[in-house]
Formats: sequence, C-alpha cells, structure tokens
Amino acid sequence: MSFLKEYKPIFYAIGIGLIFYFSALNIFSDVQARLVGTIAFLVTLWTNGAIHMGFVSLLPILLFPIFGLVESKDVVTNYSKTTIFLFIGGFLLAIATEKSQLHKRLATKLLSIFPNSPRGVLLSLMITAGMLSSILSDTTTALLIIPIAAFLTENSDYKFRLLLGMAYASLIGGIITPVGTPPNIILMDFIESNSLEIIPFATWIVMMLPLAIIMLLIASEVLLFGFKKENFQLVEMDMSSKPLSTEQKKLIWILSTLALVLVANPILKYLFGILINEKLTLLAFGLLLFLPKVDLLDWKEDFMKIPFAIIFLFGAGFSIAMAFQKTGLATEIANILVSFNYLSPILLMLIIGIGVVFATELTSNTALTSIVIPIIYPFATESGLDPVLFMLIVAISASYAFMLPIATAPNAIAMSTGHVKVKQMAKRGVFLNIFGITVTFLVALTYWQLFL
Repeated sequence: MSFLKEYKPIFYAIGIGLIFYFSALNIFSDVQARLVGTIAFLVTLWTNGAIHMGFVSLLPILLFPIFGLVESKDVVTNYSKTTIFLFIGGFLLAIATEKSQLHKRLATKLLSIFPNSPRGVLLSLMITAGMLSSILSDTTTALLIIPIAAFLTENSDYKFRLLLGMAYASLIGGIITPVGTPPNIILMDFIESNSLEIIPFATWIVMMLPLAIIMLLIASEVLLFGFKKENFQLVEMDMSSKPLSTEQKKLIWILSTLALVLVANPILKYLFGILINEKLTLLAFGLLLFLPKVDLLDWKEDFMKIPFAIIFLFGAGFSIAMAFQKTGLATEIANILVSFNYLSPILLMLIIGIGVVFATELTSNTALTSIVIPIIYPFATESGLDPVLFMLIVAISASYAFMLPIATAPNAIAMSTGHVKVKQMAKRGVFLNIFGITVTFLVALTYWQLFL
C-alpha cells in the first residue's frame, strides 16, 4: 500500500501524459502527439512534486530518444548551451552579493523610498526590477534582485510573493524597450529586414510604458490576493549608515562595470558594429570573483551553492523548445492559429495572443517568436490587416510566461531559492497570463493605434 501511495503521483502523471497523447492524435501527427504527451507528463511531475525537480529535468535526455522525438546527442547539447553558462555566472554574482551582505545595504536603500507596508515593499522591488529589466536582460535582473527579496522577510507566505514579484517584474520590464527582451529584438529585426516602417526607440517606450505600469500594478494585486496583513514582517535591519566593507566595495565595482558593459553593448553594436557576447561576459565576471586579490568567492565553499537542479531545468526547457521545432509541432501550432482567418480581425488577434501566451509556457519565447512572426506577417498582409500591430501582439505576448519555472529564466531563478512552489507559481501565473493578454489586447486596439 505504501508503494502505491508513494507512486500514485507518478502514475497520475503517466495517465495525464496518455490522455494528452491520444487527444493530440486527433490534431497532430503521431510523433507530434508523442511530444505533447511527453511534455504533459513532465509538466505534471514538475507541478505535483512527486519527484525532485532536478530528476525530472534530466528525463528528456532519456525520454525524447526513447519515444523517437529527438536523437540523444541533440538533446544533450541543450544542457551545455552558452546560455547555461550565463546562468552560472549570474548565480555566482548572486552568491557573492549574498555572501558580502551587499543585498542588505541595497534593501535598506530601497525600503527607505516606499511605505513600509506589504504593497509598498512589493512595489518598490517590482518597480526597481522592471526598470533594470528594460535595459538589462530579464535573467540578469532576476539574478541581481531576487537575493534582495529573499533576504527581506522570514515569513514564508510573504516571501514567495516577493520572489514571484521579482520574476514577474523582470519579465514585464523587458517589454518597455526594443532591447529589453529577445522577442522585441526579433520583431525589430524582422521589421527592418522587410523594409517596414521602424518603430523608433523613444516611440516604443511611449507605447509600452503605460502597459508595463498597468501590468506591474495588476501583478502586485494578484500576488497580494489572499495575503493577511498580520503576516507582514520584515527582518530587522540596521538602518544606520555604516561604512561599506572591503568586500562590498569590490563587488560594487564589479557589478557597476558589468552593468556598464551590458548597457553599452547595444550602443557599441549600433555605432561601431561591435557586439559583446553577454552570456560569456556574465560567466567571465562570475569567475572573476575567485581570482586572488578579489577573493569574494571560494571554489570549495561557494561553487556548490549553485542550484544545479535549476541548471538542469534550463536544459530541459531548451530541449522542449528544440523538440517543438524538430518535430514541426511549433510550425503546426502556428499554422492552426493562422487557419482562423475567417474570423474577425479583433477576435483573431485575441486568439493569436492567447495561443502565444500559453505556448510560451512550454517553449522558448525566442524560438516561438522566431517561428510565429514570419507566419503572421504574410497572413496579415494578404488579409489587409496591419501586420505590425499583429506582430507587436505576438512579441509582447511572448513575454507573458508567468505559470511554470521552465517558461523563463526569472521564473526558474525564483524557484531556485527553494521558497517558491510550482503550484504557487502556476496558481497566480494563470490569472496573470489572462490579465496580460486582455490588457495588451485592449491597449493594442486603442492606444497603440495612435502610433501605427
């Protein structure tokens, strides 16, 4: 009986996978249906916590070749992509921030600006994360600010809300500028490549800033829903102005230099055609912390603090995105969306937005945008619709992946703290997904059209 009880969640996941497989056979090919069933099985295991997340995240290496989806050598490469080393570098910087207690100094500064209340603290951090994410990558932002949020309170009910707030704000802030997130860059490159009228940098900001503000406010309310004020308690911090320690000064110089490099990168590319590899840059700055005379991290003591289960989770996410492309499932889904061309443009825009929002929970928003935008453009053009407006909806919707840790790096980083459960993320994320596409849809039909 104990055996059945312990394995019941696993049998449940297998059942869910089979249901999705047989249901998908009515729409997709057999190999695509197998992928749908496998993903449903993995997502169920990630959600119900039957097996450790790291264990589940390694299963694609076994299951994808066994089910004839992707060859093993192609799956394994997804666990060693350069993006993985970006995360490792970012985790090292975050570990150093916590070890030097620099996050306490930053938290003190932030909390002095906003009211000392559940909403005030959450919004102060979310606004900070959103602003940083508009110029830095959402991953870098989450890695830098999530340790601050994790430190602020010992109350588990408030802590997970703060951590999810940082992940969500990092995603939302990315829509503010054309360089804030990969889908935006893909869209701008496509517009330029097809000789369409380019959206100026300043115009983009004016278009997106109201939407980002609305989404940040909605996200904060979704996160605070059901929170009891009596559970609000922050850790005691010495608010006096103590001098910075030597370690804190070193880390501030390193982080400031890193921020300068990342901010200057798009400028250097535009003016001189020089492009710095941000992924390897973050790894380089992370390794810099181990050098003599820097001595902010110790290899034996600190390297093992990296949450490798999350690293494997990234690899699983990349593998799923690759399988979507290899099996043709991503293209098939995009074609299904386009097949609704008999519907009114308004309803079609809504369907496309909803499809992208929920599809990006299981595949890379970069890969999804790269596939869907080239399909949306000819369809909109042939139908006499505004292709830029349609493609904008796709690009922005691709940033709304709030439900699962495999969806985006900020979600996974929040999970890596050990204070956020998948159920907590999914429960709030699904509502935020719905609010996100609804608000974006309304803004697109009204405010955006003033600029297009």
